[in-house]
Amino acid sequence: MERLPESFSGVHNDMAEQFQIIWGQIKAPLIVPLLNMAVFLCLAMSVMLFIERVYMAVVITLVKIFGRKADRRYKWESMKDDLELGNSSYPMILVQIPMYNEREVYQLSIGAACGLSWPSDRIIVQVLDDSTDPTIKNMVEMECQRWASKGINIKYEIRDNRNGYKAGALKEGLKHSYVKQCDYVAIFDADFQPEPDFLWRTIPFLVHNPDLALVQARWKFVNANECLMTRMQEMSLDYHFTVEQEVGSSTYSFFGFNGTAGVWRIAAIEEAGGWKDRTTVEDMDLAVRASLKGWKFLYLGSLEVKNELPSTFKAYRYQQHRWSCGPANLFRKMLSEIIRNKKVSLWKKVHVIYSFFFIRKIVAHIVTFVFYCVVLPATVLVPEVQIPKWGAVYIPSIITLLNAVGTPRSLHLLVFWILFENVMSLHRAKATLIGLLEAGRVNEWIVTEKLGDALKFKSALKAFKKPRFRIGDRIHLLELAIGCYLFFCGCYDIAFGKNHFFIYLFVQATAFFIMGFGYVGTFVPS
Repeated sequence: MERLPESFSGVHNDMAEQFQIIWGQIKAPLIVPLLNMAVFLCLAMSVMLFIERVYMAVVITLVKIFGRKADRRYKWESMKDDLELGNSSYPMILVQIPMYNEREVYQLSIGAACGLSWPSDRIIVQVLDDSTDPTIKNMVEMECQRWASKGINIKYEIRDNRNGYKAGALKEGLKHSYVKQCDYVAIFDADFQPEPDFLWRTIPFLVHNPDLALVQARWKFVNANECLMTRMQEMSLDYHFTVEQEVGSSTYSFFGFNGTAGVWRIAAIEEAGGWKDRTTVEDMDLAVRASLKGWKFLYLGSLEVKNELPSTFKAYRYQQHRWSCGPANLFRKMLSEIIRNKKVSLWKKVHVIYSFFFIRKIVAHIVTFVFYCVVLPATVLVPEVQIPKWGAVYIPSIITLLNAVGTPRSLHLLVFWILFENVMSLHRAKATLIGLLEAGRVNEWIVTEKLGDALKFKSALKAFKKPRFRIGDRIHLLELAIGCYLFFCGCYDIAFGKNHFFIYLFVQATAFFIMGFGYVGTFVPS
């Protein structure tokens, strides 16, 4: 074998030297100032997020200590029979179940709704079926007919289009003539299964407190133990319900409607302008508009409704895109409307704009990815830029511990949760920027895949099902690209660096690689 010519080796060395010269020339006047500015902005956002987390920790602690339970803040009396009026003394309830090609869960949700305890002549179950699969549509209709034959007042409603997606379906559902007699509407997504006493525990709050527009229940995850990914989701969502929703309800009587497992006063929906499909978070949109009209919300953490977490990485990514892009886009659309509002106090405006939207829906997503996955690793390549230990270690450690309080049983998985959240922050940050800029996939709506009873047989099915490999479904290039960047920074830190971040960089790079190859859901934790 012939040796490579010496001229080739010389050219290679010359290119490396030229790169070092160019890098040396631009690093001091350009890269260092830009990276210093990025560090300053990230540290500022970290401090804002830290203060918000500590504030919520203090409030939730005070709520627990002084026992500010819902029935102490709002009047609650059980519904009683009226011998003269009979069942007409009970308010008329509409139960809406929006669904789209829900083959696996339609029976669960319809059965649970039809099993709600309430006078039979004072409740209407409305199934809003936007299914495009004729087989599934026929199955849902037959299920409705089966319950109707048992004496349940159930309505099967379809549309000839999917305009507005879920918001459009809910809006059309309220237009039917029989809805005019209803006072309240309970909404359940297709995988939600309320307990029979759900209405007895929520409706009295609305009946006895005319300023209340919404009573929101907590979600209970039936498949949290399925795999590592569902455990990570449980940790994030438990914090949302245990802390964020409770704090909002206890302090400002405002929080974002979760889109399901809640009961609305129909008059409040109408006064707020009804359902709107201008973003992918129609539930949050309605909640903010109703709040600006002066309506109050109540969160009942003691009332749980069973539901299902996404059990595939693909489904979870789509869900997180919608949940991150929608709020940012709504913030863009409603900022001036919130500022100009005359009905609510200045402090409530500050809470909605700063805490609810800016910190939780924008800063939290952007700083997690930009700081811990881009800027901090970049300081390895540019040692002239230093990050103080309080910003790189202490603040994120305290924020992480405060986030973990919602799920004590998963504290031993905290390191996995950190790595998982850092990877997901890539998609949340990207979706947040898309929402703020109204770019590309801003109105993308993909229904989260649900398995229902199939969860019980999922492991058995995997054993017999021939695996199919699709690059688009299994390989995620963005995760792999960030993983390569972190791995390179780790290698550079070992060879030339002084920051000694290489352990964190290699571990986080591994997490990006694992999720980039789609293996996040394969490990089942104890």
